[in-house]
Amino acid sequence: MSKDKDNNSKLVAENRKARFAYEVTDTYEAGLSLTGTEVKSLREGQANIGESYASAEGGEIWLINSYIPEYTQGNRFNHEPRRRRKLLLKKKEMARLTQGVEREGMTMVPLKIYFNEKGRAKLLFGLAKGKKLHDKRETEKKRDWSREKARLLKAHG
Repeated sequence: MSKDKDNNSKLVAENRKARFAYEVTDTYEAGLSLTGTEVKSLREGQANIGESYASAEGGEIWLINSYIPEYTQGNRFNHEPRRRRKLLLKKKEMARLTQGVEREGMTMVPLKIYFNEKGRAKLLFGLAKGKKLHDKRETEKKRDWSREKARLLKAHG
């Protein structure tokens, strides 16, 4: 299920706060159903998925509240920047995701939008549980300690 980003793919947008606020258990790669002007805007490296989430509605999974700005040369055929975008997944994956959301109370959190080696826009998202405040503090302590450890090793190594 979990697919990592290859070295030759181009990162467009990343949700850096997601791993801090959520404990991601599984990651999934999904295609995005986009219009032409959305793809061109993504190729310019413009997108924001910081406040977005994925939701299962009507047997399909949708990316909601993601921001892809209008393409500057798009004239009247331009897209709406915050429209809902359909995620392209296999039926088994959709069933597994909806089960995780409905039964276990998990959330589908977007992690990255990127172009794969074939030039297709992909969304890496995770099935996650929200962290409590003490879990966030623990994550912050671990991050600070690893940073301090790296500094000490660099200074004395």
